[in-house]
Amino acid sequence: MLKPRANIERMPSYHSPSGERVALNLDLNENTGGCSPRVLRRLSALTTADIASYPDREAGERVAARFFGLAPEQVLLTNGVDEGLQLLAFTYLSDGDEVIVSDPTFAMYPVDVAAAGATLVNVFSGDDFTFPLAGVLKAITPRTKMILIANPNNPTATIAAREDLLKVIEAAPNAAVLIDEAYFEFYGETVLDLLSKYENLLVSRTFSKAYGLAGLRIGAMLGNPQQIGYMRRITPPFNVNVVALACLPVAIGDQQFVADYLRQVFDGRSRLQSLCTELGLQFWPSYTNFVLVRVGEKHSEFMQAMRARGINLRDRSNDPGCEGCIRITIGTAEQNELLFDAMRTVLAELGISRKVTA
Repeated sequence: MLKPRANIERMPSYHSPSGERVALNLDLNENTGGCSPRVLRRLSALTTADIASYPDREAGERVAARFFGLAPEQVLLTNGVDEGLQLLAFTYLSDGDEVIVSDPTFAMYPVDVAAAGATLVNVFSGDDFTFPLAGVLKAITPRTKMILIANPNNPTATIAAREDLLKVIEAAPNAAVLIDEAYFEFYGETVLDLLSKYENLLVSRTFSKAYGLAGLRIGAMLGNPQQIGYMRRITPPFNVNVVALACLPVAIGDQQFVADYLRQVFDGRSRLQSLCTELGLQFWPSYTNFVLVRVGEKHSEFMQAMRARGINLRDRSNDPGCEGCIRITIGTAEQNELLFDAMRTVLAELGISRKVTA
């Protein structure tokens, strides 16, 4: 009987909640207002010949390189950051290698590590979700071949200080250190400027969040030319589709759209955090387009009641330290009003909130 590698059999299956869509989906940290209208116009201008042709990823990488202020050989465009993470794992990891992550963090990290046959080393961040610098440094051994740090982090929306990241990068010169900056636009701080100094540093970016291109699946792995070159060797030549590559320059060119979306998120995020304070709910100050909120023991009932009102949220209560927690994506102003009204009603019905205003 044909069987996979032993580690594949032992791997947990990751099931995306995207098949459970309702009227208002605030569960996947998407740009709920959609992409730039310019992107839609570019889509409508695609021809049958465009669709029938293989994509030119290298042309897109030259565009992205100019945008990031890097050389083209420092940029590898991928089918979303998800593919980038797989390529990273398969480039650097072998059976028996160790990969350090701070828990809780992005759910795909353990999947990619396990698929490559490596061992995951979890360092719990603590109840306040502060980046566990001391624990990460202590966990580094000669077997450490990779360290994955989402900054800002998902699902906590918290950040690691630049000086802490520097200490990790310098403490593990023989390990690939990825700083996953998927939510960079909402935070505004990056380590891209350090790529020329540290050969072991890589950075990932996505156009799924702030640019509203989640459905097109386009991300970028950024780093030292030699290291990106290694990853390029195992990358399929046509991994990014022609539609995504056609829309990327247009999306990048509409920075007013991005600025408007960021203002919307910052306002909605502030109002949601204020509502949580008003209702007596614990939350963690966010540097992303979502907020992690502790609803408590009745989190399942809360999720069901919100869904019955046409609002989809993300239950993160199974993540370490996130017992009773719900992750809420910031929507448009109109969507946020629907969310806030529903939260007040449901929390009052379930007897969760300490204070409810009309």
